[in-house]
Amino acid sequence: MWALAATAAALCLVGGWVPATAAAQTLTRAAPVLLFLVAVTALAQLSDAAGVFDAAASRAACLARGRTWLLFLLVVAMATLTTILLSLDTTAVLLTPVVLSMCAQLGLAPLPFAMATVSLANTASLLLPVSNLTNLLAIGPLGLSSGAYVARMWPSALTAVVVTAALLLLLYGNQLRGRYPLPTAPEVADRVLFWCCIGAVGAFAVLILGGVDVTVAALGCAGIALVAFLLRRRDLLRWTLIPWRLVLLVGALFVLVEGARGLGLDDVLTAAAGTGTGPTELLRLAGTAAVGANIINNLPAYLALEPVTDGSADRLLAVLIGVNTGPVICMWGSLATLLWLEQCRARGVKVSARSFAGVGLLLTPVVVLTATTALVLS
Repeated sequence: MWALAATAAALCLVGGWVPATAAAQTLTRAAPVLLFLVAVTALAQLSDAAGVFDAAASRAACLARGRTWLLFLLVVAMATLTTILLSLDTTAVLLTPVVLSMCAQLGLAPLPFAMATVSLANTASLLLPVSNLTNLLAIGPLGLSSGAYVARMWPSALTAVVVTAALLLLLYGNQLRGRYPLPTAPEVADRVLFWCCIGAVGAFAVLILGGVDVTVAALGCAGIALVAFLLRRRDLLRWTLIPWRLVLLVGALFVLVEGARGLGLDDVLTAAAGTGTGPTELLRLAGTAAVGANIINNLPAYLALEPVTDGSADRLLAVLIGVNTGPVICMWGSLATLLWLEQCRARGVKVSARSFAGVGLLLTPVVVLTATTALVLS
C-alpha cells in the first residue's frame, strides 16, 4: 500500500496535478506529524528491547489476580488513559506490545485484548488536544483554549469510551471467562537500559502533560533511549527502528488529498457533508468524516473536511468525532491502527482485514451516533 500511495503522489507531482508550492505547504504542515511518528515508534521499540513491556505485562496480570474478565477491563482502562494522556499513536505503539506479551505469558487468546487496545486507541482520542494529532490540527481553526476544548468535548469523549467498552464486552464476553495462573516476574537483562527506557517513557508523559510540543517531547525522549542503547547495547540498534514505510504512506496521502482538492474534492465533500449545525446536519457530517477516514486515513480526511466546516466550531468538532472514533473498519483508517498492525505482526499475531472490519462495523455506527448526540446535547 505504501508503495502504491507513494507512486501515485509522485505521479501527481510530476504530472502537475499538485503544484510544487501546494505540496510543499501540505508537507510542511504534515512534517511534525511524521517526526512524531518516527520518534514515538523508535521509543516504543527500544523500550520493548529493554524488557519494559514484558515487565508491565506481568504487573498487569498480577493486579487482575487471575481473573480474565478483570484483566480485560484493566486493558480497557490502560488503553483509555494512555490514549487520553499520550495520544492514540502512543497507545498503539507502547501498549500493544504490553498486551500481546501479557497474552503470550498467560496463554490467553490475544485477539480480544488486541482489539480492545486498537479500538480504544481510536475511540478514546477525543478528550485532550494531545490525544489525537487531528485534535492538534484543529485547535487553531477552532480558536479554543485547551480548557475550552475539553469543556466542549468531554461528553462525547466519555460516551465514546463507555459505548466502546460495552460493545467489546458484548462481543468478546464468552472468551473472557475463566482464570489464568499468576505469572512470575520476568528477569531484566540490563537494568540500566530498563530504567533508562522507563524514565524516557515517563518523561514523555510528563512533558506532554506539561504542555510541551508533542513532537519535541517524542524526539527528546526517544533520544534518551537511543543514547542509552548506543552506550550499552549498540548491537540491538537496527534501521527498522524508523517506520519509513508508514512515513512515506502518510506523506503520500497528504499530497494525494491536495491533488484531489484541486480536482473538485471540496465540492464533493460539501455535497456529502451538507451544511448547518442542527442535530441531523452534525450527524451527517460526522458520518461523512468516519467514512472518509476509513477510505483515505483520518489525518488526510480531516484536512479534506476542514474547509467544509465554514469556521463553525460545532461542525469542526463533529468532524473530529468522525475522524477520531470512526477509523476502525479499514486497517489504514488511522496511523494508530497501522502502528498497531505492525506491532501485531512483529509479535506473530495475525488479524485478518475481514475480522477487523467485522468488529469495526459493529463499533463505528453506534459510537459515532452516540458521541455526536452527546455533542448536540452538551
